[in-house]
Amino acid sequence: MSLLKLSALTISGITLWLAPPAILSRKIPMHNLVQGIALVSAFACCFEARRTAIALGKSEEFEAMEQRAITGDAEDELATSVYVAEQKRRQEAEQILNPTPNPNDTVLLLERALALSSSESEPEISEPELTSEEQELAEKIMNLKVRGYGKVKIILELWGASKGGSAKYKAAEAEYRRLVGE
Repeated sequence: MSLLKLSALTISGITLWLAPPAILSRKIPMHNLVQGIALVSAFACCFEARRTAIALGKSEEFEAMEQRAITGDAEDELATSVYVAEQKRRQEAEQILNPTPNPNDTVLLLERALALSSSESEPEISEPELTSEEQELAEKIMNLKVRGYGKVKIILELWGASKGGSAKYKAAEAEYRRLVGE
């Protein structure tokens, strides 16, 4: 429809421009008719241009709003990912600074400590095989220790030697150390 309006305006404008004024001035009604057609088609074209401009403005505004929404979504997504990454980094730093005891970690730490304490760098002292009499004597020593007896009292109880510089006490003390493993 706008093509019809534009065509009418163009044809009436060309007619008024090209037609000699003498022809149109003789017949005033003809001149007025052509001017009326040109004026009506000009108004119609103006209204059509206004309507087209409003529609174009609305579509540009819609596209601008759509672009702002896309940009806003991208910024929001970026801000969210930065926030999540920052929270994760803080949690990791907090775990490093304040580790929570994990049962599995505790077991691993104990196993490592045991492995370190029983390293091969320390020479193992093989205990000599004890006879049955010596084993009984060692058990008696342990029982007396459990009751709270000290070394001097155990030697007096089992070997009957009192503390002093006697050879009997020194031999009993050496036997005691051998059986206890001191």
